[in-house]
Amino acid sequence: MKKFQPDQKCLLMCRDEVRAFDAWAINELGIPSIVLMENAGRSCAQFIIETLSKVKKPKVCIFCGTGNNGGDGFVIARHLLNAGFAVIVVVCGNIAKIRGDAKINFDILTGLGLKIERLDMEGTDDIDARVTKLANEANMIIDAIFGTGLIGTLRNEYKQLIESINELGCPILSVDIPSGMDCDTGLSLGAAIKANCTVTFVAVKKGFVFENARPHTGEIFIASIGVEPDRPSSQE
Repeated sequence: MKKFQPDQKCLLMCRDEVRAFDAWAINELGIPSIVLMENAGRSCAQFIIETLSKVKKPKVCIFCGTGNNGGDGFVIARHLLNAGFAVIVVVCGNIAKIRGDAKINFDILTGLGLKIERLDMEGTDDIDARVTKLANEANMIIDAIFGTGLIGTLRNEYKQLIESINELGCPILSVDIPSGMDCDTGLSLGAAIKANCTVTFVAVKKGFVFENARPHTGEIFIASIGVEPDRPSSQE
C-alpha cells in the first residue's frame, strides 16, 4: 500500500476512468468482479488491522451502503472478524436492495452468524441517536456507504447520517472515497464524511487533489485490487 504525497506525481482517475478500468480487468483480463471486491476489502482490512495493532480488544463499526462500496465493507468485516475484532455492521438502507457481489458477501457474513444492524433511511429512525448507540466504544468507524459513482445531491436522511458520523469524535476510515464527495470535483454533495484517512483503490481519485477535498479525505493511501493500471503515472 502506498501513501499519497501531494508533492509527488501520481496517477489520477476520474469517475469514468474508474469504471473503464474495472471493465477492462473484468472483461479483458477475465478477473471476476467478486475477486476484485475481495482484494479491495482484504487490502483495506489489513490496513485497519495494522493501524489498530496496539489496541488490545479492537472494535470497529462499519456503516455500509447497499451498493458495491457496502460490499467492500462486508468483505472488510469478515476479515476483521477473522482477526479477532469486535465488529458492528450497519446497513444504511433497504437490505433487499443489496445485489450481486455485495449480496454474496452480505450472505457470507450472515452465514458466519454475525448480527447485521439496519438503519432505516426512510425517515422512521432517529438517525443521530441510532448512530451514536451503534458506534458506542468503537475504536474506528469505517465509512463504506457510497462509492465513486455517487452523483447528485444527497437526500436529507443521508446528510443527517453523514453529519452524525462526523460528530462522533471517533477516527474514521473511508473506503475508496469519503461518502458524499463527488469523485471528479472533490465537492460535497450536500454533506461528506470527514475522514482521518481514506484507503482508495487502484489510483488517487481526481477530486482528491483539490483544496476543498482535504478536510474530507485525511491521509490518502492507495491499495491494490490485484491488477495495476497499464499506463504511465501522471498528475494534472
